[in-house]
Formats: sequence, C-alpha cells, structure tokens
Amino acid sequence: MRPQRFTATLTADSRGRAFVAVPFDPDQVWRPKPRHPITGTLNGQRIRAVIETGDGQRGFTLGPAWLRDCRDVAIGDRVSVEIRPEGPQRDDLADDIAAALDANPDAGAFFDSLAQFYRKAYLRWIDGTKRRPDERVRRIAEMVRLLEAGVKQRPTDGR
Repeated sequence: MRPQRFTATLTADSRGRAFVAVPFDPDQVWRPKPRHPITGTLNGQRIRAVIETGDGQRGFTLGPAWLRDCRDVAIGDRVSVEIRPEGPQRDDLADDIAAALDANPDAGAFFDSLAQFYRKAYLRWIDGTKRRPDERVRRIAEMVRLLEAGVKQRPTDGR
C-alpha cells in the first residue's frame, strides 16, 4: 500500500491531545476496515496512531507526552505527514491466503481488524510449511475457520 503524504495543521482536542485531520477516506484509499492503525512520520518524527472520526472529521491524535517529547512541533503548527497502514495488509499477502480471505468475507474482515501482532502470527504459522504444500493448505483453512469464529490467536498445541 502506498503511503499518503499531506500537510495539516495540528489542532487541540478537549483532552490536551493534538489532532491531525486526514484529507482522505482510508476506506477508499486503502481498504474498508473498522479501524485503521497507521505508522509513519510527522515532520520527520516517527508516529503510530489509529485513524478515527472525531467531531465529524477523520484524523488521528497524538498525546501530550508525544507533543512534549517532540519539541519542534506545537499546536497550531503546519506539519508534513506521511502515513501508511501498519503491519501486513491484504494486498501484501500471498495469493492463496488472500484468495481464502476473499472467499470468506467474515474471516477477511476479522483478519483486517486484528492488530499487526496477531496478523503476523497467523502468517508466520502458515509460512512455516514451505516444504509441505498440503500442510499449508490445511493451515490456511484452519486460519479461516478460526478467524470466522472470531479467534484472534490460534491455540498453540505444538502444531
């Protein structure tokens, strides 16, 4: 997924956090998801956040500690932003995994909603079958079944 680059003005919210308005709809630009965890930079400083809708506007917040530690940025400043979705995305997946998730929209939507830690764990488990294609097929089917049931992390029983 291509990063999005834009400039924005930092505004304050009611809790002392900085709000960065996002000038695009991440559901249209990237992929529809219930939450959009992002990573990137703001004036060259690394950020991690979640795009949310606040007061009818899409954007992300940065806490008071981030503002305090980043001395060259303050509320009211015009900033340069580059963001992208965090972690493995559907477009980054191997064709067989992407096809299985596309074939089961509930499992695919749940996969998309997971934190990157859980997505990566499922993908590592499947990638552990490089020399056994039949086992790969079985694990992909098992992952889809677990995701459809709303299971974030596969049970670890030694497999």
